[in-house]
Amino acid sequence: MKKSISVLCVTAAAAAAMTITAAIPAGYYRSLDGKSGAALKTAACELVYNHTQLNYQALSSHFLKTDVYPVGDPKYGQWWDMYGNIPLYTPSFSGLNREHSFPKSWWGGGTNTPAYTDINHLYPSEAKANQAKSNWPLGEVYSPNQYDNGVSKVGTAVTGQGGGARYVFEPADEYKGDFARTYFYMVTCYQNLTWASSYSWMLQQNTYPTLARWAVELLLKWHREDPVSQKELDRNEAVYLLQSNRNPFIDYPNLAEYIWGNRVGEAFSTAVDPNPGEPNLITPTQGMSLDFGEVAVGSETTARLFFSGQNLTGSFELTISRNDKTMFALSDATIKAEYVNSPEGYWTTITYRPTAVGEHKSMLFVQDGGISGSRRIELRGECKPVPTLSTLTATEATDVTGDSYVANWLPSTDDVVDYYVVTRTHYLNGQSSVEELVAEENSLEINGVEGPESYYVQSVRLGYRSAPSNVIYVEPAGVTQLYAELPFGTAYEPGGVRFVCGANIYNVSIYDMTGREVMLLPEVTDGMSIQLPRGCYIISAPGQRAPFRVIVSD
Repeated sequence: MKKSISVLCVTAAAAAAMTITAAIPAGYYRSLDGKSGAALKTAACELVYNHTQLNYQALSSHFLKTDVYPVGDPKYGQWWDMYGNIPLYTPSFSGLNREHSFPKSWWGGGTNTPAYTDINHLYPSEAKANQAKSNWPLGEVYSPNQYDNGVSKVGTAVTGQGGGARYVFEPADEYKGDFARTYFYMVTCYQNLTWASSYSWMLQQNTYPTLARWAVELLLKWHREDPVSQKELDRNEAVYLLQSNRNPFIDYPNLAEYIWGNRVGEAFSTAVDPNPGEPNLITPTQGMSLDFGEVAVGSETTARLFFSGQNLTGSFELTISRNDKTMFALSDATIKAEYVNSPEGYWTTITYRPTAVGEHKSMLFVQDGGISGSRRIELRGECKPVPTLSTLTATEATDVTGDSYVANWLPSTDDVVDYYVVTRTHYLNGQSSVEELVAEENSLEINGVEGPESYYVQSVRLGYRSAPSNVIYVEPAGVTQLYAELPFGTAYEPGGVRFVCGANIYNVSIYDMTGREVMLLPEVTDGMSIQLPRGCYIISAPGQRAPFRVIVSD
């Protein structure tokens, strides 16, 4: 039996249960009417892609509105964790991760897309279960030979599933529909993302159908067998109040059939609006809030609020009043109704600039535009002192294979940390490139390795970073020596290196372990020597299949 406890809304002072009635805003889905197949999916994409982008470090506070159910002492709530079987209680987020249920590595892990903080697919997850789930595709497990905690299973897939992945992740039966509708949303909202080739088990590089055939069959099966629950209805409404968009596959479960299932080719239709000619401000709606999370004193952060509607007239007037109104600033005092009526809608920006430590709240009022009354959107943020962060210690990589490894570091014990950033440097074909990856725990699996790499780590708190850790060099398994078209290597030389080569080598680059090019040698001849400061270096040249490492000790 699927749980039906309504989501608990928790404030800083106390927790109080609150049932939210799912009420689809009038006219919200009007743009989908009459469309089918690929055109219907694209229309849904255009509808839900425009939404308020949330702050990553504030996600744990947002989860207090979306992912809690009451249990035991009424002063506390229990996190609604769809991955683990360990009771974890609010408001503490200890032991939990901000889990991308649709793995971020599937689009390359980049933070420069709204997908990274889209709470429609972000859920709180017990850390160990999240680590086991990793970035494996969904599927039905034939043998849970990797992980099984009674809620989540990871292991070998049944025949015909997995898309070639070594393992799959299978959630509990009561949550299979939840995950299916989450994936339907993600491949619709972000259908124009480029999927990483290493993780395209469930995906295709197109806007339609986007899902591989086996994935369509699996997700439709889970979608049908595990219908929309009260939990999903409540969460969908709470998400809408946070980021101004909805999961259409929860509001209209049969939409999946029109896009991928047994009604492909038929025109989709929503309920007719009761007053189609009346002014209608679809979003923002009453009761929405913009939570800026925690911000360091002297810093600022912004949030964008989306306006969309139909048959609106004149202009909207925006004002901030009550309490800490001086801490918040608007980019627009008025917004023309014609902008809001347009298919693109209109974005306005609110800035939080705290000048004093503490919690700050105010109210944004939206009036006129042809609507009666006003819409009220709560603004809130918390100002903290500027953090002081200790330098981390990176440790040797583990589980090193020919194309992957696990980066490790000692966790911060005295500092409050929002997350970690791993700076990874690739060395390949005489070139170096740098990539930053976000990690929740003090380790991170690195994939897509093609040659020697290095990494260092920083902790992040309120947008501030610690000093870089020491640098760790990683040599993939099987790459232990230079593989060259022409013999090329080095010999010991006090205070530097001496080159050994069968012919002259041109445009030789020398990098330090942060990926910075410290020297470019236009031509290297056999027996040529150079001096370098004490340290570890990567030497690379065109025509060589892999760079190699040298250590200058004196």
